[in-house]
Amino acid sequence: MTSSESTDPPADSGPAPVPVRRTSYATHDPDRGIAAMSELYTGLGMRAPTDGSFELRMAAASVGHLLAHRFLLATSESSGTGDVSGTYSVVQILTGNLAVSSGRDRIATTLPFLLPQGLYGGRWDGLLELNTVVLEAEPVQQLARDLLGSPAFELRFTGHTPVSAQMTRYWLTQVRHFQQDLLPHAATIRTPLVQAEAFRALATALLHCFPNTFLDRPAPSGTGSVLPAQLRRAVAFVDEHLHEDIGLAEIAAAARMSPRGLQAAFRRELGRTPVGYLREARLDAARRDLQRADPTGGTTVATVAARWGFAHAGRFATAYRDRFGEAPGTTLHT
Repeated sequence: MTSSESTDPPADSGPAPVPVRRTSYATHDPDRGIAAMSELYTGLGMRAPTDGSFELRMAAASVGHLLAHRFLLATSESSGTGDVSGTYSVVQILTGNLAVSSGRDRIATTLPFLLPQGLYGGRWDGLLELNTVVLEAEPVQQLARDLLGSPAFELRFTGHTPVSAQMTRYWLTQVRHFQQDLLPHAATIRTPLVQAEAFRALATALLHCFPNTFLDRPAPSGTGSVLPAQLRRAVAFVDEHLHEDIGLAEIAAAARMSPRGLQAAFRRELGRTPVGYLREARLDAARRDLQRADPTGGTTVATVAARWGFAHAGRFATAYRDRFGEAPGTTLHT
């Protein structure tokens, strides 16, 4: 049996971020393996195999309201139960077959799927490898309310698989970005803005990819007139709060408009979305930091990018070059 657990060290300065907790575990002991899995799958019910056949390899990482884990399980026992109440857990099967049932719902698919709320049962063949992303339910619910401008809105998922092939690809792209571009890089993912944007990106993808009552709400027509003061309030709010965890909902609240109405107004009047304007403003702030920085003092493009919420160095460099006509490294060393 081998196991390890670590917590990334805190950042040197700035707002105190939520550390990343990482766990890895490997064992052939059924009792210890089932106990380890129970820490990830609340309410797990699974019997140890009577013939002693058991292998578990597991790795997990959590930050803020997000948890990602991957495990490979080989055992003659092929059934169990779980309960994911309070979270939204999306599973991708990498190896083997898994059928999940809850009440009248039965899920058996090769697509990424959302586990049912409450108690569910699962059956699989001897070898099973899963990749799972877990989001705390309440922050997702609050994001949906903020985006709709409806404090009383109740989010409820009405299906378990993505609404289309395009949305399947969108979900998998967001998961891959989180797991491959963010989680492996401790200095990046512990940055507060990066953590906030990672959750916002996955929560937004969840709301748009899987059938739910958020998607059932009609969008406003966007034909009403917009007072210039409303857009000025939105722009001023963005400029004053660049360093904070803000998104479409917060910008709309500052403008005293619905998020969808603000989206339509920005596109009509400014030719971009509110989030697009926020992204450009943060690029401008990153450029100012690069221009002021002393490269001999240890400042790097990556640290400046992460400070302003840009977690992926390549994407930051591309966006920076598109906006300013030069690489960020050139700005830093000029």
